[in-house]
Amino acid sequence: MIDAEPLKRDGLRRQGAVVMRLLRQTYPQAVCTLDHAEPWQLLVAAILSAQCTDARVNVITPALFSHFPDAQAMAKADQAKVEELIRSCGLFRTKARSIIASSREIVAHHLGRVPDTLEALTSLPGVGRKIANLILGDAYGVPAIVVDTHCARISALIGLTDHTDPARVEKDLAEVLDPADWIDYGHLMVEHGRTLCVARRPDCANCPLAPHCRYAAGS
Repeated sequence: MIDAEPLKRDGLRRQGAVVMRLLRQTYPQAVCTLDHAEPWQLLVAAILSAQCTDARVNVITPALFSHFPDAQAMAKADQAKVEELIRSCGLFRTKARSIIASSREIVAHHLGRVPDTLEALTSLPGVGRKIANLILGDAYGVPAIVVDTHCARISALIGLTDHTDPARVEKDLAEVLDPADWIDYGHLMVEHGRTLCVARRPDCANCPLAPHCRYAAGS
């Protein structure tokens, strides 16, 4: 009896390669939309981005980084001052605590440098797997898949995963996407989710992925 799983996986890999090619053609400008100059700034911006738009974060961070330019400065920060600077991004008290605590960990245990392993990153306060993968990919060039709401939703619509749990989605995508595509895939998902595959009204009629998408085929 023929094992169908390898055949299915091969088909998904071919589909994934086509999806990447079409998305790159459609969104050649797709990059991380959080402004940053180095890994610690990206870490802080990513913590701030929880339940907040990247555009709002980018408005907040210049003043924040002017007052606290690195992990060493943030490790000594007064929480009330940090809260004042980030208040408009929401959840500001929790985020201020996480930013200060993670900066202290970086100074105390990583010589002031943001670590470059998943295990070390996810041990930092306020840093989960999504933020850790963002740092690995965009700060250090380590292949990693950022599974945010856009990525999880669109990947399921396309048919590259049948799961909703981010860790399971990441595992499924890692099995069918070329590692060289992992970093770009997350950014492309964000662009596609904001532009055409909008959550409440996917524009399948104008979507370049429609011929290769499970949802479009059934709509």
